[in-house]
Amino acid sequence: MPTKLKEKELSFSQAWQRYGTLGILVLLLVILAVLRPSFFFKTSTITQILSQSSVNILIALGEFFAILIAGIDLSVGSVVALSGMFMAKLMVSGTAPIVAVLLGIFMGALLGFINGILVNSTGLHPFIITLGTQAIFRGVTLIISDSSAVFGFPASFSRFMAQRILYVPVAAIIAIAAALILAFLTRQTKLGRNIYALGGNRESAWYSGINIKLHTLIVFVISGICAGIAGVVLLGRVGSAEPAAATGFETYAIAAAIIGGTSFFGGKGKIFGVVMGGLIIGVINFGMNLLSVSSTLQQVVMGALIIGSVTLDRFVAGRK
Repeated sequence: MPTKLKEKELSFSQAWQRYGTLGILVLLLVILAVLRPSFFFKTSTITQILSQSSVNILIALGEFFAILIAGIDLSVGSVVALSGMFMAKLMVSGTAPIVAVLLGIFMGALLGFINGILVNSTGLHPFIITLGTQAIFRGVTLIISDSSAVFGFPASFSRFMAQRILYVPVAAIIAIAAALILAFLTRQTKLGRNIYALGGNRESAWYSGINIKLHTLIVFVISGICAGIAGVVLLGRVGSAEPAAATGFETYAIAAAIIGGTSFFGGKGKIFGVVMGGLIIGVINFGMNLLSVSSTLQQVVMGALIIGSVTLDRFVAGRK
């Protein structure tokens, strides 16, 4: 009898890890279809959800790597804003859009590099470092923008970002491409395996010859690059660069990663789950806007999701 019970518990844990996130997404879509069938069964609705989710997915992909090593990156929202403002300033001043975009993504990588250097050199937990850089990067954004929105981008940039390929927005295609590249990195490269090992047991990884500081630096650079790309997507979707852009988006990123099955204690998670988590956040945001739920209550829902997801992660890990 105890053996059967143990098998049931193990199978529940495995089933949740494999299908839990997808099941939540399907359930949310069914609820939304029942509550607002006239809005839900439209191509424009699905397109809008994909477009809104793309920014969440991109930021969550970077956050995933920070959480994977049992850390966190609270500065991702500010990196999105600063990278986007930098790109906007370049384009408005006459820089070719492609050059401005590449430099904006480089800016995201540079900000991630700064986070990684500070974490390695101080020995402080990434929570403390990125909490500080979150404020610093946001302050720099306000300074270079003079606390004003920047708009008037070249028509070629706006047209490209507004395109749809087979009804799929360019923003969603960019997010999917980034997810595929990072999935390959985590599953097929030594770097990916080392990052998982680092998150699973830092001391064992060190004894195995893994360069802890180098891999920590790489993780934060990846997070910065993803946030920089998210800045491109947000710029194209909104049509202007706001100094307060992406405020609080780190909450969405953390929620998407944790809901997607990434363990807050490091060493466990998959890119596919993070993408599903980002879509879930997008569906929840879209649904609450559709049902005219106040933005204040939406913050309450997101906070509850994070607490519930981490609790569930610990519960399932304990049963396993």
